Amino acid sequence: MIHPTLTHLGKHTSSYPMAQRIHLMQIAILSLLFVTAGVNHFVSPSVYLKIMPDYLPWPMALVYVSGFFEVLGGVGLAIPRLRRAAGWGLIALLVAVFPANVDMLINADEFPSIPYWTLVARLPLQGVLIAWVWWAAVKRPESKESQQKTSS
Repeated sequence: MIHPTLTHLGKHTSSYPMAQRIHLMQIAILSLLFVTAGVNHFVSPSVYLKIMPDYLPWPMALVYVSGFFEVLGGVGLAIPRLRRAAGWGLIALLVAVFPANVDMLINADEFPSIPYWTLVARLPLQGVLIAWVWWAAVKRPESKESQQKTSS
């Protein structure tokens, strides 16, 4: 069941058209994903310290800051009036942490327990995640008027 804050004023999701229910499920999944990942920065900071590039200052602070903003963005996704801002914030965060994924791939020998193919796959998957956040949280739905203009 989707959390009531995602059902716009507590209505049951079954009263919404299928496309809107799918959209709300995607928001719920993204929200849960980012909140869980963000909380994990505080529960297991050593995991994130290992992947922090050496050239960045204050690695522990950056782990906590990125975790905080993941939680904040995930919560923001669940609040309709904050959703677009949260989406833009999460996209900025995903872009900001992308160099850590590249650094991890470059230094793959430092992560022998992680299969190389997963380090490679993370790079395009980051782009997919950015696109998903944009589509679910940032993109404005087309009005019926603009849809009619494009179909004419």
